[in-house]
Amino acid sequence: MTNSDVRLGPRRDSSGRTLPVRIELLRQLRRRRTQITLGLFALLPVILWIAFSVGNSSTPGQAGVSLTDLAQTSGPNFVTFALFSSASFLFVVVVALFFGDTVASEASWSSLRYLLAIPVPRVRLLRQKVIVATLLSAAVIGVLPLVALALGTLVYGDGPFTSPTGETLTYGVGVLRLALAVIFVALQLSWVAGVATLLSVVTDAPLGAVGGAVLVSILSQILDTIDALGSVRNALPTHYSFAWTDLLTADVDGTEMARGVLSSFIWAAAFGVTAVWWFRRKDIVS
Repeated sequence: MTNSDVRLGPRRDSSGRTLPVRIELLRQLRRRRTQITLGLFALLPVILWIAFSVGNSSTPGQAGVSLTDLAQTSGPNFVTFALFSSASFLFVVVVALFFGDTVASEASWSSLRYLLAIPVPRVRLLRQKVIVATLLSAAVIGVLPLVALALGTLVYGDGPFTSPTGETLTYGVGVLRLALAVIFVALQLSWVAGVATLLSVVTDAPLGAVGGAVLVSILSQILDTIDALGSVRNALPTHYSFAWTDLLTADVDGTEMARGVLSSFIWAAAFGVTAVWWFRRKDIVS
């Protein structure tokens, strides 16, 4: 045995260090899709403020106070309106976009087989893609209420939060409750991440994966409105989408929120495990 053989030693498997999260995150941040999505959600509160400024308030003598009127009373109320406007559809689209694009985009670019030939183990590739998609989704979901709070406080003041039923919370308490609401929304949307990831490994068309996840959400919301289904609706992934509104009351009951998070995690785990199983056995041709 020569000295060079001793120095070299056994060749180590470096596949466990391939496709680091930092590199993949920077790669996704450079994409125009990511930049436009972040920009639009940062701009949405400004659009809402302009719409309130040029629009008309409730007509004199109208019974009750509308959410639009309340949104213009304080920063926390403005954030609440922004969340109501985005939680059931826009946030779903964002999560579906980032997770549905994980593997399907690589397949559509014919780069997936080259990534696997580096080699990047299939499970590691999927895991790294999901981690990056999670970070991007969290960033977009978080930027909207942050900008809305800053703009709402600047324009409408730091007054207390007022609910449509007349309950009030101080500015500090209102901001804390809204922060918890945003965390709940992000966790509750984990089921969308799961179904979008599954569709991303099943199809080679990113648009199909994203659109499919959004359609599943819409279908679930439609079924949730059918009273004849009874308690079956409790199993729907969107049934607890607005459970975060419990945080906006003086006496918080977190039962519905806990059920919502648990239900979403169960759906996410089921879709995620299926996605891993499918991807490990998929014949990669692109």
